[in-house]
Amino acid sequence: MPESTAEVTAAGIARLAGVGRAAVSNWRRRHADFPKPVGGTETSPSFALPEVEQWLRDQGKLAEVPLRERVWQELAGDPAGAVTALRHAGCALLLVRERPRAWLKVAAVSDEQLARVLPTALTEVLAARFGAPSPVNTPTAEDLLPSVPLLRAAAELAAETGASEAFEFLLGRHLDANPRQYTLTPQGPAELMAALASPAAGPAARTVLDPASGTGSLLRAVREPTALHAQEADGELAALTALRLALHSGAEVHVRTGDTLRADAFGQLAVDAVLCHPPFNERNWGHDELAYDPRWAYGFPARTESELAWVQHALAHLREGGTAVLLMPPAVASRRSGRRIRADLLRRGALRAVVALPAGAAPPYGIPLHLWVLRRPGAGQPPAPQVLLVDAAGGSETGREKLSWPAVQSTVLDAWGPFDRTGTAEERPGVSRVLPVIELLDDDVDLAPARHLPPPAGDRGAAALDAVREQLADTLRRTTELTPRPADPVAQPEHRTLTTVGELARAGALLLRAGGTGASPDGGGAPVLTEHDVLAGTGPSGTLPEGPAEEPVRTEAGDVVVPVLGGGSVARVVDEATAGAALGRNLHLLRPDPSTLDPWFLAGFLRGTANHRRASSYASTSTRLDVRRLELPRIPLAEQRHYGERFRDLARFEDALRTAGRLGEQLVQGLYDGLTDGTVAPR
Repeated sequence: MPESTAEVTAAGIARLAGVGRAAVSNWRRRHADFPKPVGGTETSPSFALPEVEQWLRDQGKLAEVPLRERVWQELAGDPAGAVTALRHAGCALLLVRERPRAWLKVAAVSDEQLARVLPTALTEVLAARFGAPSPVNTPTAEDLLPSVPLLRAAAELAAETGASEAFEFLLGRHLDANPRQYTLTPQGPAELMAALASPAAGPAARTVLDPASGTGSLLRAVREPTALHAQEADGELAALTALRLALHSGAEVHVRTGDTLRADAFGQLAVDAVLCHPPFNERNWGHDELAYDPRWAYGFPARTESELAWVQHALAHLREGGTAVLLMPPAVASRRSGRRIRADLLRRGALRAVVALPAGAAPPYGIPLHLWVLRRPGAGQPPAPQVLLVDAAGGSETGREKLSWPAVQSTVLDAWGPFDRTGTAEERPGVSRVLPVIELLDDDVDLAPARHLPPPAGDRGAAALDAVREQLADTLRRTTELTPRPADPVAQPEHRTLTTVGELARAGALLLRAGGTGASPDGGGAPVLTEHDVLAGTGPSGTLPEGPAEEPVRTEAGDVVVPVLGGGSVARVVDEATAGAALGRNLHLLRPDPSTLDPWFLAGFLRGTANHRRASSYASTSTRLDVRRLELPRIPLAEQRHYGERFRDLARFEDALRTAGRLGEQLVQGLYDGLTDGTVAPR
């Protein structure tokens, strides 16, 4: 076996075959010809990808490895590591995009020859795209040789999807596989920040800087730029960002490596817009070395106010009238140590808006982050007398999968657009308000939007609460009607012949599919039925991830959906309203043959506590369900339907209880709010 052969873990094998990891463990135990480990550790071995592919084909478990999966496995198993392999793949894809004929010429030789001649071609295309100094070092022939199979596969994928989409797919997979190594800015906030940075009146922002670029998500969201500038402390990440931006846009790309606050790589650069998701709560940001830095035009930030240093760095790089948008932790709006700088930003008209986002918008996901919109004042212009405060978090449910980014973006831009054009905007109670700067210049200079907005109208007052009360009363009456009748005693439980979901799937009685795959080119498309939706009994609330279009698993009426994490006993039958949704992560779909299996019978028996206990495996921090091991009795279809009707009645009762609980909480909180804010009389 060649030394450069890609390796794959048990999790990768499971992904290739569309099964759970438990199935891979069973194959290793039961089949003597299963490939032997070639690396990894005793607890997490790795296997040669070609040997695994061949074994799966021989067993009839894999007709052909999907091209995307093959490219990813080549990258994940690259001996130099995934990050270096990504850089090599990005360089090759840039050559494919910029000089396709040059790639075809060098690719028409052996692997060894390709590794020898490719560095020259890459040097030329990198120099032409990035100039000097280039943020991407040309790999040597020795470096490239182990990655040649990956480069050929990536070019093949680019022929199908485009070079930019191929790189986005590989980078996205890598980021998903290593969530703790990177602080990411999701697509929704990135697009909103880019939209805020383009003036509502006047030309769009064409030159843009991100001084803490990370993976380049913010700059990638900019529409039709002419020049993109980025600085990143991590050299490998800076190289990936440069390749990502060059593959995505025809704009000039200037990426530099270094500590932005201590060693600004762009000196006197002045741009139309600055977008920034800075590191939060840093104490070692350069406070001791930078006391006399000219960037601190609004005051020298305290050691605990690193975010206000980033704010002033952004303002220092704007042309007059340019806009900066920064993603900030909410504490920056009210910490006493920063009140003098906040006050000066307001007095001089630099701070134009503070927007509170819903929790779950970006990491850290449990905190409702803020957006600060700033504009560099023009020389001789009077300071803006007003500031816009927006609370886009009001009334929203927390959690990434519950956010509706189109609604959030619409709320923010509907307030910002008129304010940016005219300096004023219609007040929306609980949502947005234009406030005179003088009203904020007190001892605290507290900029948290929720503290300055009038309470929302429409969901308060006696009339609104009476409507909730009536809904609750109707639901409680329905709950009483649906309460199950007393159970009929059984003298002796009957003996049943049992079968498993796995056996039924092999016999063709049902189709078993795992969720979590699929992507949308624009991050939109069909709604996604998430794990939270199944557990809460709600409609699809997720969205497909951004990336190359990849067909997701779609639900149909009569399907049974089962969560596989957490240890709960849950199964949901898909109705007409949910049909057509994409299946989210950590969910399995069972599609029964209606001539053999009743879906409500299937779902009911899958919910048995003992059934779940037998089919679950336990790790130190979680419980995982092996759906194939779930059992149900072999009984005629007519008898299944009797069980199914009873299970359906139980599901209706459960839905009514859930609705009653939600309405009860709404009524109680509404009464508390009404009594405390004076909209409801205590009589």
